[in-house]
Amino acid sequence: MEITRREILTAPAALGAASAAGGKIGREALVRRHNPRLTSIDAMAPLTVGNGEFAFTADVTGLQTLPESYAKGIPLCTQSQWGWHSVPAPAGVKAEDFRMTEFDAHGRMVGYPTGSEGQRALFNWLRENPHRLNLGRVGFRIRKQDGGAVEAGELAGIEQTLDLWSGVLRSRFEAGGGGVRVETACDPARDAMGVAVESELLGAGRLEVVIEFPYGSPGVDGSDWKSEGKHKTTRRGNVLGREMDGTRYEAEVTWEGEARLEQEGAHRFVLKPGVGARRLEFTCHFRKAGDSGKAPRAPEVLKASAAHWRGFWTRGGAVELEGSADPRWKEMERRMVLSQYLTAVQCAGTLPPQETGLTCNSWYGKFHLEMHWWHAVHFAYWNRLPMLERSLGYYESILPRARAWAKYQGYTGARWPKMTDGTGRDSPSPIGPLLIWQQPHPIYYAELCRKFGRGGSWKRYRDVVQESAEFMASFAWLDTKRGEYVLGPPVIPAQENHPPRETWNPTYEIEYWRWGLKTAQRWREALGLKREAKWDDVIAKLPKLPVKDGVYLAHENCPQTYTERNRDHPSMLAALGVLPGEGVDGETMRRTLKKVMAEWKWPDTWGWDYPMTAMTAARLGERETAVDALLLDTPKNRYLPNGHNYQRPGLHLYLPGNGGLLTAVALMAAGWEGSDGDAPGFPKQGWTVRWEGLRKVI
Repeated sequence: MEITRREILTAPAALGAASAAGGKIGREALVRRHNPRLTSIDAMAPLTVGNGEFAFTADVTGLQTLPESYAKGIPLCTQSQWGWHSVPAPAGVKAEDFRMTEFDAHGRMVGYPTGSEGQRALFNWLRENPHRLNLGRVGFRIRKQDGGAVEAGELAGIEQTLDLWSGVLRSRFEAGGGGVRVETACDPARDAMGVAVESELLGAGRLEVVIEFPYGSPGVDGSDWKSEGKHKTTRRGNVLGREMDGTRYEAEVTWEGEARLEQEGAHRFVLKPGVGARRLEFTCHFRKAGDSGKAPRAPEVLKASAAHWRGFWTRGGAVELEGSADPRWKEMERRMVLSQYLTAVQCAGTLPPQETGLTCNSWYGKFHLEMHWWHAVHFAYWNRLPMLERSLGYYESILPRARAWAKYQGYTGARWPKMTDGTGRDSPSPIGPLLIWQQPHPIYYAELCRKFGRGGSWKRYRDVVQESAEFMASFAWLDTKRGEYVLGPPVIPAQENHPPRETWNPTYEIEYWRWGLKTAQRWREALGLKREAKWDDVIAKLPKLPVKDGVYLAHENCPQTYTERNRDHPSMLAALGVLPGEGVDGETMRRTLKKVMAEWKWPDTWGWDYPMTAMTAARLGERETAVDALLLDTPKNRYLPNGHNYQRPGLHLYLPGNGGLLTAVALMAAGWEGSDGDAPGFPKQGWTVRWEGLRKVI
């Protein structure tokens, strides 16, 4: 059963969700007071319109006119869930020739794709392919009266606003002696952008629209603009056909009024308005080759966008902090509103999202399944479950490959990949294939669907739940001397800076194994099946969470957790916060939280670590710490003017931070199963929290 874009648009508004006291929230005012506004070129703040399957990122002109100005920031790309490309393998290189690295798993050798020695070309090719593709660039060509090109520094009077309530990007600027007004939007149900332009420059032949196409690349912008001979662009009327290696797609250009589409190069086309024109409306509809569907008209796109986003904001949850005495309220509210928009555009498609969504490439455009939780579980808690559920069919589709991967390694059930693409093949890496914390994730997603969905979840997700649990039970090794099951070695925990051969029983993963297997057993009982005896044995014999000096360790063999290893993710906190923490001692975790806050190297963490820490603090009743963690002043907790969570040079946006923020806010406002009172995660003093339509967190 596929969740369509139409179902997302028509999802029920309430679904019985609880609301806080304090009156109905004025949602339009809440949303619009955080509209991004720009008055100059900011390479770190291009703005994106999209629909979960497709996104178009624009500069201050409303199109992609100034790519060089953004090359060192967030690039201007057009990306989709279906647009992937692979370059041919190097001569003499075949995927099936890849040699696994063997690890000793308690006397049994198990192969993992971790090593590049002697096979660097194949290692790199498998990592980089397939990569997500920049489908094309749509920008203005602006000329001055003397015929010279207008440069970026010559733009004046820039005023740009992304109206979140309607999803319409409105841009104004002056160039070449004339004013230009642009409206840009994305069709909510088709992978098409619609644009309306007003300017006296149109009819003077000094403002035209250029549509051009690159060859594919694993780079950040997914583009190779130098290899013209490696790809082909053909024209059939106003449909531009694209072909490169095994990738084929189309771009259909439509317009209103007098204009003509002319070809100027092998891969460049120019839409030229008629003489005297003062307004140009056009659309560019991208689609896989062979897909049917008529391209929409620009007025239809603008109208449909407004209806869609009004429905998005009026349905689902809302949190308002206006009136709080703590001056940080406005920044937190800004981050919440913009994160809702960005994750709806970037993370609500039919595939799990890459960490930079549909804006540009990170890790070659591939997605990381351990991050899917951070990208998307908030949809369920903000009463937008269909936006999560659309991507869950992916697990069903790759189940045969996940089973085969587990079997190859000598396990049963299904082992989910880490860094992957639509095929479900795990990419080689010295770290990724050894992670395990993505294995219980599908059980968590299925449980959300069961709790908050519209029925049928038991049947739909039964196999995914059972096969996930079967692998988890199979992976756990019974140490007969200690009478306990052990996770690893080899294993790398969520905190990735641990040697796989020296790591076992990581705190978060042990607790997640306990929760996942118990949940899977409840599913079996509800389906009328007998409990799995092996699963019960693993549950009963999982070790206690490792403790030293009164605090939790990263894993059992890591006494140096708070000295040599106090960077990257403090993932021991996730055992209570991300999870309900049945096996966690509250006071031990409280001491752990305080030690982490005091001694962790916060500049060396990641964007989702702050909401993870906030959730732990909230469940412990440490409300001030929860807010402090969520707004911690550290480089990777910086939110740009467009709402993106900055991480470092080369990774200027990071959507797990946005999604994690929304999950943490849901927990802090609506609470969690077993919590009491309103807004149990916010301080009682200094914060005015109004919320509605949220769900309690598991």
